[in-house]
Amino acid sequence: MAHAENEVVINKPIDEVFAFIADGTNNAKWRPGVVEGSLKEGTPSALGAVYKQTLRVGHRTVAGDYKITVLEPKKQLSFAVIAGPARPTGDYYLSETSEGTKLRLVLDFQPKGLLRLIGPMINKTMQREVAQLAALKSVLESGQA
Repeated sequence: MAHAENEVVINKPIDEVFAFIADGTNNAKWRPGVVEGSLKEGTPSALGAVYKQTLRVGHRTVAGDYKITVLEPKKQLSFAVIAGPARPTGDYYLSETSEGTKLRLVLDFQPKGLLRLIGPMINKTMQREVAQLAALKSVLESGQA
């Protein structure tokens, strides 16, 4: 199983951080691999919402649609990727600190079949994904959100 996690403290209120990550249309603002994103079905930022994403992987684009599977305001947002070659699950955990909001992102992926052969590459990609929390912090703290 591939696993990656990272944590940052963002100097913003927890409700603002939660609202930003719950709205999947914001992903392109802080994740450079996201070419475009839109709400595909459901209510924005709600349990069961499905966001359509187009991701750049090398010189090609792939689908990376995901569904919100857990939504506990100001505590946890979980998702499952439902389209594309790799379908990890992810969990954002939030808590308040004296400096703002502590945000932890955990990604897990159980490769099956031929995807097991590229496990190390998938793990490296997931490590890059969680490292992008630094960009999220920068966007939110700079007011570019």
